Amino acid sequence: MGLPTVILPGYLAGASEYLALEQALQAKGIPASVVPIRWHDWLPTLGGRSVTPILRKLDRTMKQVLQQHRTARINLVGHSAGGWLSRIYMGEKPYCIHPSDTEDCVWNARESVATLVTLGTPHTSLERWTRRNLDFVNLSYPGAFYPEVRYVCVAGRAVYGDRLKSWLAYSSYKLTCGQGNCWGDGITPISSAHLEGAENLILEGVRHSPKAGRWYGSPDSIDAWLPYLA
Repeated sequence: MGLPTVILPGYLAGASEYLALEQALQAKGIPASVVPIRWHDWLPTLGGRSVTPILRKLDRTMKQVLQQHRTARINLVGHSAGGWLSRIYMGEKPYCIHPSDTEDCVWNARESVATLVTLGTPHTSLERWTRRNLDFVNLSYPGAFYPEVRYVCVAGRAVYGDRLKSWLAYSSYKLTCGQGNCWGDGITPISSAHLEGAENLILEGVRHSPKAGRWYGSPDSIDAWLPYLA
């Protein structure tokens, strides 16, 4: 049986979209729990504001799982924005970059995380609303920052960005990495989904969203990153 695993949903997504992933991991012997977020819990973070409200929910879930399973370390799986939020959560530097951040600025949870798996996470961004948060992450914790944590970054290769044929992917990739004509999962380009020093995977035909058909939580996709949860 693998270590208990906490799943942090992506931006504007609710926990209900990840129940199938939770159940699939449980069926494979991984005690999995999704952070109980509803889509509107993300509203206070819009416009590049503080993500502390989400980090608080993550922290409560992590502590509950640690206590329930009487273990010192667990795995953390972050989909999309959930991946870079997890990097803030593990860190020891004060996340006090917004006027609303007057408490809960340091989470320092790396000692509780054995493996961080990021699924289609945009670890970089050129978009002005998200740069403040992501610049803090990448300047404070560049790459696979903590040697005691195993970083596994999973990217999908399903959609090539083309201004005419796949405008949404092209625009998203360009805002994320500065280049629209590249491969990615339809939202996150491969280059942005990987971190220097991490174990970086590419899954062919895998799209970004749980609603997009074959995605990171589909049965065959899970099999590619499941071994890292051992």
